[in-house]
Amino acid sequence: MHNLAIALKTKGHNVTGSDDEIFEPSKTRLASHNLLPEKDGWFPEKITKDIDALILGMHARKDNPELLKAQELGLKIYSYPEYIYEQNKDKQRIVIAGSHGKTTITSMILHVLKVNNKKFDYLVGAQIQGFDTMVKLSHDAPIIVIEGDEYFSSPLDPKPKFLHYQHHIGLISGIAWDHVNVFPTFDDYARQFDLFADSTPKGGTLIFCENDDLATVICRKEREDVLPIGYQTHKNKIVDGQSYLITENGEVPVKVFGDHNMKNINGAKSVCSRIGVSSEQFYNAIQSFEGASNRLELLGQHKETVIYKDFAHSPSKLKATAKAVKGQFPKRELVACMELHTFSSLNKNFLSQYENTFKSADEAIVYFNPKTIEHKKLAPITVDEVKQAFNDKKLIVFTDSGEFEQYLLKKNWKGKNLLLMSSGNFNGLNLKDLSKKIIESI
Repeated sequence: MHNLAIALKTKGHNVTGSDDEIFEPSKTRLASHNLLPEKDGWFPEKITKDIDALILGMHARKDNPELLKAQELGLKIYSYPEYIYEQNKDKQRIVIAGSHGKTTITSMILHVLKVNNKKFDYLVGAQIQGFDTMVKLSHDAPIIVIEGDEYFSSPLDPKPKFLHYQHHIGLISGIAWDHVNVFPTFDDYARQFDLFADSTPKGGTLIFCENDDLATVICRKEREDVLPIGYQTHKNKIVDGQSYLITENGEVPVKVFGDHNMKNINGAKSVCSRIGVSSEQFYNAIQSFEGASNRLELLGQHKETVIYKDFAHSPSKLKATAKAVKGQFPKRELVACMELHTFSSLNKNFLSQYENTFKSADEAIVYFNPKTIEHKKLAPITVDEVKQAFNDKKLIVFTDSGEFEQYLLKKNWKGKNLLLMSSGNFNGLNLKDLSKKIIESI
């Protein structure tokens, strides 16, 4: 939401906003654009008929006093994705969807377009090196590249975000059950991607990962005048911890690694080829792509160890990320840690989905905070239930972040790599500081 506010102000709109609490980095970035509210909280008296439109964030409640005032005045109320569509009706809309990889694929496309000096607008779910904001809206760009989320649009609109964007080119990277608080069964969840594929217009393109059986079934379905394009893992090799793409014109070094990223690269290439980027232009640009924030982000490095953090939290992401790091450094032990933090991961009925996802790790560690479970109003889970769910008797489980940190600091890290995975922050742990201490201890 704060990125959209900045983008709209940059475009020339008069923007105001409110929230009950504003965190970093949103707070500093809003302040730098003179958009930070004077006070936290809701002020219905500021909602007047002079406002052209109100954009409702996903976490606003139905009884929000400002929302109620806007409804009373009959103001136009948009969800976030509705407004993005409204601003981009006349552009070619490219939407990247999927349970995993959509942020990285979107980021790769944006990077390639920027390197090749193409005009484009965008919406992406992570900070990317070389981009000031996560949203850009302009008057003259002919296309917009959007990371499409399957989660609901707003408290007033349970429709998945990606259905509002009305794509011309759509991509599905893969389908693995998530968001059990909204989609209680796998069939409920998968149906959203079927709807996304069905919404591809005549003359449109539907790109999908052929390594994913369900995405293939959904996207191969006969649709009138829709072009299906499948992609697979890009041919590659690893030499001394460096990944290379194998192409018709030779080997291309890249800074990202792992089978999942080799799929992401081919997905991004498939999209780029549909919007006028040649193979040569793509491969020249992708070499300098360093990844999106929190996606296999390098925290620290030493000749004896490498430390990464990653946003992985769902079973499929956990499995792919751990496999990627182990595959990149097969001669080193991998200590892989993940935090159960999301509604799905802390749901007792969903835990069994994590079975055998940590097999690539030499040592597997799980952390969860019982207070987070209470906050989400979920049934308590025990350490034994977590071990049973992962089907790993050697699994180490912590419920105290201080003990978890001390355990890592006391280890001998020679010949070992550390992978920290979470959509949270291990109860406020400073991971960069932790990384620094580990490197200094060697």
